[in-house]
Amino acid sequence: MKFFKDKIVWASPVIAFVIILIFSLTAVPTVQPTPKDLPIAVVNADEGFKAPDQEKMNAGEKVLENIREKSGTSVKWVQVASVEEMKKGMDGQDYYAGLVIPKDFSAKQASLQTAEPEAAQMEVVVNQGMNTAASTMAGQMLNGVVDQLNQSIRTQVMDGMVNQGATSLSMEQAEVLADPIEKKVTNVHIPGENSANGNSPVSLFQPLWMASLGSAALIFFLVRKGTVSSRKQSLLVKAGQAAVGMVIALVVGFGLSWVASDIVGIHIPDYMDTAIFLAITSYSFYLMISAVLAILGSKGLPVFGLMLFFGLPLLTLAPEMLPTFYQDWIYPWLPMRFMVEGLREMFFFDHGLVWNGPLESLTAIGGVSLIVLLLSAFKPLGVEMDASEKEVAPELNH
Repeated sequence: MKFFKDKIVWASPVIAFVIILIFSLTAVPTVQPTPKDLPIAVVNADEGFKAPDQEKMNAGEKVLENIREKSGTSVKWVQVASVEEMKKGMDGQDYYAGLVIPKDFSAKQASLQTAEPEAAQMEVVVNQGMNTAASTMAGQMLNGVVDQLNQSIRTQVMDGMVNQGATSLSMEQAEVLADPIEKKVTNVHIPGENSANGNSPVSLFQPLWMASLGSAALIFFLVRKGTVSSRKQSLLVKAGQAAVGMVIALVVGFGLSWVASDIVGIHIPDYMDTAIFLAITSYSFYLMISAVLAILGSKGLPVFGLMLFFGLPLLTLAPEMLPTFYQDWIYPWLPMRFMVEGLREMFFFDHGLVWNGPLESLTAIGGVSLIVLLLSAFKPLGVEMDASEKEVAPELNH
């Protein structure tokens, strides 16, 4: 039979396996994500303590040495000079969490073996707005650090009292030694309710991406069906393609903001700022997709489908929680990450619509894509084209 002689029939099992492999690779980053170099700030305000006839001790420095040794490569401890500097860094999304060692930490440690012991207090600050999974993990790490310190200090103090011949503890000593370090947990940049557990920026990505991809593909096929008689006319068609995309982007930006806030119920702090940002993002994606299609033809469409499937799971995780390959070679090349980063700043960090890194990157992507789209009107006629494009080619020779 002719059917069994077709090469596609025998290649279909291989094609099926390749499809399984590609779509399985999209799930790799979400399987047991482990952090690497997760930035956590540490403020050591401890002024130290000097007992009579003894050298000055600084328990805060010993704590820093201890946690650096035990954390390995999972955490990147960043020592900052003050609480204000740490908070400024958290506003700029530099740290997922922070640990504050108070100035009287050593003095209160020394008081634990006296008749009037005082518990020291450490503050754990969790930057919830950066990434829910990463900030939660960072907070758990710091809570574990304080709990381990409590246990270690309790054991050291008890051993010291035994060595000094103490046979009993007063009620006050027993109460303080139960928790020699009081833990204060502070959450900043809290996503709040109706934020999809802090993932509302990612939730808006898929509908916007699909709208941009669908509209760009639709306009591309409509443009390709037409015929042009000169390079000038071809350039005007490309310019019209870009102009139509601007109208589509405005509808997508304002429409998605309305649907997300009024129908889905996602909390959007500033509707107008969000709508304008989404419109700029949609236009940037539209131009990028249109430019690629203008160069590669319909063969470029699968690229953007793969970007969706690979990008969506990566956007839910912090970059520091991705495998090294994805962190170095996949994540940096995802244009949609700028959308998520920009929305995160607007939703959880009160930045509003400002000229910042994400907006600059989206504008640059759109600008370069617009230039490529317009230049595609002058592409050599000898390049490989789809069948319908080849029909137009003879007319462009004149």
